[in-house]
Amino acid sequence: MKKKMIYIHGKNGTAAEAKHYEPLFPGFDVIGFDYKSETPWEAQEEFRPFLASLNAEYNDVAVIANSIGAFFTMCALGDKQMEKAYFISPIVNMERLIADMMKWSGVSESELKDKGTIATSFGEVLSWEYLSWVRKHPISWNTPTVILYGAGDKMQSFDTIRLFADKTKAVVTVMENGEHWFHTESQLAFLDKWLQNSIFQRMR
Repeated sequence: MKKKMIYIHGKNGTAAEAKHYEPLFPGFDVIGFDYKSETPWEAQEEFRPFLASLNAEYNDVAVIANSIGAFFTMCALGDKQMEKAYFISPIVNMERLIADMMKWSGVSESELKDKGTIATSFGEVLSWEYLSWVRKHPISWNTPTVILYGAGDKMQSFDTIRLFADKTKAVVTVMENGEHWFHTESQLAFLDKWLQNSIFQRMR
């Protein structure tokens, strides 16, 4: 039985990061998805044909998705059933994140609507089109999912993650010394152990 594991990177990440996960999934062909989308509507156009091409060749397809890569995955593939999803620091409520960024920047909703886009001091661009799309397209997600969350994550609160997990029956693991970006030696070791434990539980 042929199995494929797709790695979907976060912002400023690369498909080459998939190499890290190859030894952890010996029963899968692990590939990184080198997507170009920067919005969820672009992701729908790009992700869906990519998954369809894999379904024609593989019996089972699973996904590892990081940060906004998890958000794009849910927006584009929410109506598709995959074997399992492993989400690392996922963005599960983009409307909440945009509202937080508006608050951090002192931008009101009426101001954003009038201007269309507003650049922030921390490098993000707020977009009325993006916010409006998110509000009109709530996430629906049915794939069995496990989530790794860092207690120091500033992008999504634990309450936001917990609400999503309750709704989707996802299983959440929290690393007390984790951040949104798992990159230190101890964080990566925790991530690898989490994946190994999650794989074992799936196979039982």
